Amino acid sequence: MKHFDLIVVGGGQAGCSAALAAARGGLSVLLCEASGALGGAAVTCLVNPYMRYYTSVTDEKGSHRLDLSDGIFREVHEALEADEIYGYSGKGMNFHEETMKVLFDRKMAEAGVTVLLHATLCGVEREGARLSSLSFATVGGIYTFTADSYVDATGDATLVAMAGSPYHLGRESDSLCQPMTLCFRLGNVDMDSYRVHRSEISPLYREWQAAGKIKNPREDVLIFGTRIPGILHFNTTRIVKLDPTDPFDRSRAEAMAREQVVELFHFLRNNFEAFAHADLLMTAAEIGVRESRMIDGRHLLTVEELKDCVHFEDSIAAGNYDVDIHSPDGSGTSHYYFPEGVYYTIPYRSLLPKDLDNLLVVGRCISATHEAQASIRIMPICSCTGEAAGVAASVAHDSGVSVAEADAQEIRKRLTAAGAFVG
Repeated sequence: MKHFDLIVVGGGQAGCSAALAAARGGLSVLLCEASGALGGAAVTCLVNPYMRYYTSVTDEKGSHRLDLSDGIFREVHEALEADEIYGYSGKGMNFHEETMKVLFDRKMAEAGVTVLLHATLCGVEREGARLSSLSFATVGGIYTFTADSYVDATGDATLVAMAGSPYHLGRESDSLCQPMTLCFRLGNVDMDSYRVHRSEISPLYREWQAAGKIKNPREDVLIFGTRIPGILHFNTTRIVKLDPTDPFDRSRAEAMAREQVVELFHFLRNNFEAFAHADLLMTAAEIGVRESRMIDGRHLLTVEELKDCVHFEDSIAAGNYDVDIHSPDGSGTSHYYFPEGVYYTIPYRSLLPKDLDNLLVVGRCISATHEAQASIRIMPICSCTGEAAGVAASVAHDSGVSVAEADAQEIRKRLTAAGAFVG
């Protein structure tokens, strides 16, 4: 049974950042991912582009942009923009998923992280307030590993749930979660015609929806550009009232979303010249999940704290992305937008489960309310909570204490020294 200083479960933006930060801090790290590539929702669910992670401030330096997600996230984002791997370079928030896969492969190798792909968490052993071992189902059988500290970067708080630690699901009134969405790509689009007629797509879609010819409950058609000419990215299917933590509901969601892709494809092809010869290139390998389990942590982050832009003494990440809630039970998307120049912070305590001393939780499943999670769930912020966890594991290791006892000020100091923004 092999032992590591830290085991990270989940190889998305948060998990990769946690593994890199810990390895760079001198720890032996095992990073386990259930799919065949690192990158998480960005590569498995085609979540693209990055959402806005900066604001404008005026201080002694004058008026300038302030990146609220920095450190490892900036390092990754700049490498994706430069794209020296496949050559799909360009400034902006979108990126090529294939570049991301190779980029994370290389970074893990450079940092000395042991990566185990196609590894599904299947067993958790705990002794009181500590996890003692994790088991993973692989093509070679069941492998069990031990560690001093652990990070749940699964997005669904799967490790937390399997350890019997408390959590909550979705919005407080009825436990319904934000909708699941299957992203897809269309190629061979006439981009000149698309740019001329783009504004006509959603109004006609709503007419068809009102006439019962569109079953998708989303209120509009959400489309993004890509790095490749003639290819558009669609984040517009919507599956409501199904539980993303129920395997049968999640399986139904995949099939239902594919039917929504079919109806959208034919709607576009039959009504707009831009899509007359369009081809369906791909749907994502997995449906995207905005919200599922969130841990009951040592601090519950609330939307009131976000709107008040509270700066916690133990803050380890910051943000000001809008409170972006896709209706859990139908059509509509609500927003609360933060003013320019202000931001909220995320306390270290929101990464700590109430009843486990050697586990950190990162990404969209940290301790937050339904409304607060709607802002902190974006990939740049997930990367930052992941980096904070990796640094915290290093601080705990160096101090000979658990991550629950790690000095938050030392964590903030090391994060800042590494280029992260902690608020």
